[in-house]
Order: sequence, then structure tokens, then C-alpha cells
Amino acid sequence: MSLTTMEDMIRLKNVSKIYSPNVAALQNISLHIKPGELVSVVGQSGTGKTTLAKLLFAEEQPTQGEVIIGGWDISRIKPAEVPYLRRQLGVVFQDYKLLSKKTVFENIAFALEAVGTGTRRINETVSQVLKIVNLADCGQRYPCQLSGGEQQRVAIARALIHKPKIIVADEPTGNLDTINTHEIVNLLKKINEFGTTVVLVTHNRDVVNHLHRRVITLSDGQIISDEEEGRYRL
Repeated sequence: MSLTTMEDMIRLKNVSKIYSPNVAALQNISLHIKPGELVSVVGQSGTGKTTLAKLLFAEEQPTQGEVIIGGWDISRIKPAEVPYLRRQLGVVFQDYKLLSKKTVFENIAFALEAVGTGTRRINETVSQVLKIVNLADCGQRYPCQLSGGEQQRVAIARALIHKPKIIVADEPTGNLDTINTHEIVNLLKKINEFGTTVVLVTHNRDVVNHLHRRVITLSDGQIISDEEEGRYRL
């Protein structure tokens, strides 16, 4: 199954996520995101932002409603199908999730090796994404030899390795200082300019207001505003 280029790259229809005992992380939310959009999902802690992100990359499934990614209904995705989704949808986390005993090159190449990609193609592709994230000379370093900002750029390079149509970035600047935050946001904008749909989940007011892009605001598991060129007002 592959993601299709449809009018709606991401669509949620009446989605709720209830955790036992009766804790509603999301309550009957509906939204659609078109191909090529850069959208910030914002809200205070506990409003359902991370739950929404997890639904998009199938770490969680909705209690009710439909989650459709590029025409593919992943609401009840089978475990065997999740790897196919993950190859088409890049994910970036706050804590990088790099493998400490592998070099930068090996961290990025790992996903390609797992699907049997040839050595020549791996070398070419990893070199390409390292250039995109401005780390062309860092391939043989280990994560511990990099700054936080550099580690996050490696994580973004890894997310790009399968040339995904969607990037979901869940608090990607949460552990970074102002300078590195600015660099990561500019990198996400650059990736978006390539035509990749970017969903940025964040609580950082300055990041959102700097982007001047669409802003979806959550409160108590519900969408309370959805504005083009919006601002984070909470």
C-alpha cells in the first residue's frame, strides 16, 4: 500500500481516543491537511497533541473514528502493515532516538539496510540526506560527539531516508536552545518547500508565530481553532 497524491493527504473523521479508565485524550475531532502543507498542532500539556501525532504514525489507534493518510485508512491498521506506513511517513521525536553505538551514517542507513537496499544505493541516499541537513562531514561521528541540534538534524535525515510524503515532528525542538531551535525550524521549512507535507507538534509559541503558517489549536482533546497563518495564543 502506498500513499496517494490526493486532495487530502491527512484526514481525521470524528476521531476520539479514550484511555482507561475513561480518560479522553481526543474527543470527536475532524480535520484535513492537504499535500504540501506545513501545519503546527499546538496546545498546552495534556491537550492531546502527542496522542494525535501517535495516531498519524500508527503508534496508537483511535477508539472511534477514521484516520486516513493519503487515501489509506489506518484506523485499524494491521501490525504487518505498519512498516509499510513508516517507510512513507517520516517521524521526528524530541529525544532523537539515535543508536548510540552506531555512527551518524549507520544510524541513517539502518532503515535502508532493513529493507534490503544495496550498498551503492545506501551510500548515495545517505550522502544526499546528510547534505540536506548540513551534516555532510559528520557521517563517521557518533551521536555523543554531536550537539543536541546536530543530533536532531541526524534524526531528521533518518526520517527523510525513504523520501516520505509526510513528516510528523513531535516536539522536535523541545530539548534545544534558541539558536538550534531556529535551525531545526528552518530545516523543516526547507523540507516542506520540497513538497513534503509537514505536521509540527509543538508547545513553543515563538516557533509557531515565526512560521506564519496554518495553526491547529487543541484544548482538552478538542480542536478550538484552525487558522491559516495563525498564531499560538494560549
